[in-house]
Amino acid sequence: MRTIDWVDGAIELVDQTLLPHRLEMRRVTQLPDLINDIQRLAVRGAPALGVAGALGVALIAADAQRAAGDGVGDLDEVRRQATLLREARPTAVNLSWGVDRALTALNEGADAVLAEALTIRDEDIAACVSMGLIGAELTKELTGKDPVRVMTICNTGGLATVERGTALGVIQTLFEQGSLEEAFPLETRPLLQGARLTAWELQRMGAPFRLVADSAGPFLLSRGIADAVFIGADRIAANGDSANKIGSFSLALAARHAGVPFIVVAPESTIDMSTAGGADIEIEDRGSAEVTGFGGTRTAPEGTEAVNPAFDVTPHELITAIVTERRVILLQAGQTLRDTPLGELRG
Repeated sequence: MRTIDWVDGAIELVDQTLLPHRLEMRRVTQLPDLINDIQRLAVRGAPALGVAGALGVALIAADAQRAAGDGVGDLDEVRRQATLLREARPTAVNLSWGVDRALTALNEGADAVLAEALTIRDEDIAACVSMGLIGAELTKELTGKDPVRVMTICNTGGLATVERGTALGVIQTLFEQGSLEEAFPLETRPLLQGARLTAWELQRMGAPFRLVADSAGPFLLSRGIADAVFIGADRIAANGDSANKIGSFSLALAARHAGVPFIVVAPESTIDMSTAGGADIEIEDRGSAEVTGFGGTRTAPEGTEAVNPAFDVTPHELITAIVTERRVILLQAGQTLRDTPLGELRG
């Protein structure tokens, strides 16, 4: 199953708001629907958003070409609509990266834009296989254990990419290698991506896991429940500071206290060398409704306001290593994103 793909002239994606109760594919043919799906988290996860951005530009370009009847259509209008798409969510750099990369083919016509978008899709699939293999090997090296117990937050599996995933992709690879003793996904409040999505994916792959309340994660790390912590990333700054789902920073602090490796797993496209550090990353606040209620039921007194950052930033000093599809950057050993060379894809 692919989380997002191009099928018969339209975007098809899993509506993640319906999981785990119902698995349903949405067919998207209009830009406003895609933007709405991104904002309401029907499609989410940094790599999947990169693919969504690229496929969205393909959708816009195809519409412009059809409207023109001849030639490539109004390219300025395509770029204007692409700007709306790239701004749908501000923190995840992959969305704007996917949009901008697809736009590089715009002058060659809609078919060229689609070809570039499908290349991005295929690259994401290959990257996830490679990250899984590299991350699994690194985990065994850092922990000295096989099998291992791992903790993670949010959803970083196939639902956050096209297939397999980033941090959860490493967990899947460990499981396939017979090297996973147990996984401990955090619920990930307020929208419960860990409980709704990661638990669903772990269950489907048959991996051993137990769900953990967010607030229990740091304490359990201090008691030795896990050998390593894996997270994904929505943007990695030039100095290694990493933005990820809210709650990641707390896990990093606890992992440092417990002496447990804290590993960020994300594709090269998530690295934003134009952003110097975490203080420069815009953090999306998603408003009060997600905190004051859930599933249409209000859980806080009417009129309650909330602070609801969707992400936090883990300083590079707390990160043991960053794993991409082409390298390992051992931040704890003084390596940097600028100085660590790219290697070959694995798998």
